[in-house]
Amino acid sequence: MDRQIYTDWTRRAGCALIGFVLAAGPAAATPSELVVLVDTGTQMPMARFDDGRLVEGFHKDVGDALARKMGREARFLPLPRKRIVMALDAGQADLICLYLPPWLPGRFLWTRSFFPASEVVVTDTSVPQPHHLTDLSGQPVATVLGYYYPELESVLGNGFIRDDGFSSSANLRKMSIGRLHHVVTQQSTLDYYLQTGHKLSVYPPLMVLDYMAQCAVSPRGQVSLEEVNKAITQISRDGTVAKIIDRYRPPAK
Repeated sequence: MDRQIYTDWTRRAGCALIGFVLAAGPAAATPSELVVLVDTGTQMPMARFDDGRLVEGFHKDVGDALARKMGREARFLPLPRKRIVMALDAGQADLICLYLPPWLPGRFLWTRSFFPASEVVVTDTSVPQPHHLTDLSGQPVATVLGYYYPELESVLGNGFIRDDGFSSSANLRKMSIGRLHHVVTQQSTLDYYLQTGHKLSVYPPLMVLDYMAQCAVSPRGQVSLEEVNKAITQISRDGTVAKIIDRYRPPAK
């Protein structure tokens, strides 16, 4: 082909392509993903799984809400708790939420605090009532395998005797049949357990920690700490967080 003819042809083709793109407007791209880690050992109201897929609970609702604010689509990656730190560190997921830094060792980026929660110890009425955490020294306390309890370790020291189970809900079931007497759990987990028809005869819980949970963001993920914090601010201000909590709260008596 003649050089001048080829040059004119490519110029016209390039102009036509640019004109087409401008006329069509921005490409209707599929929203990018926000990959959210979830511990497979977590139970309601934190999470419920169906055939390995997260279907409801705090983790799903928070992940979906954050993704929407960032213009993304949440994809949940359920993993055993022992693999969570490695996956987050490697950038296999963008974040995990409803944690505190002492619970998740690693060099992660931590968001602002935003999700109210309480960790408590509940005791059944077949044994004397503890009035202070120090009253639990030397007594087995039902814990969750692989979880950290820095506050109890600080208060009880060598008197903190762990009795590890698979989950807090499983520990509460063991308590209901007399197999153990003290369980450390989330207040929301205890409330949900009682709300769903399970029976327990327990004393008022002892407070371990009243806190505002955060999200750990992977330094190798596809979202920045600033993006996540902006989304957290939005779901806090517009009432989304309060609605998520109310969804799983026991009805007022």
